[in-house]
Amino acid sequence: MKAVELRSLTPDELEEKLDEAKEELFNLRFQLAVSQSEDTASLGRLRRDIARIKTVMHESQEAGRG
Repeated sequence: MKAVELRSLTPDELEEKLDEAKEELFNLRFQLAVSQSEDTASLGRLRRDIARIKTVMHESQEAGRG
């Protein structure tokens, strides 16, 4: 998901997206640990998505203070 798309979401929707991404990351890590998945690239993709979501959330918090 792109940052531009994330910026159009409400804070509640961002929290929901973050929770979904964290859960998906947890499940993927578990699958990789028990060798059920060979898709290691999605691990990095999810981590970057989580970072993007957190960045957009922080930007909106800072904009509210400024």
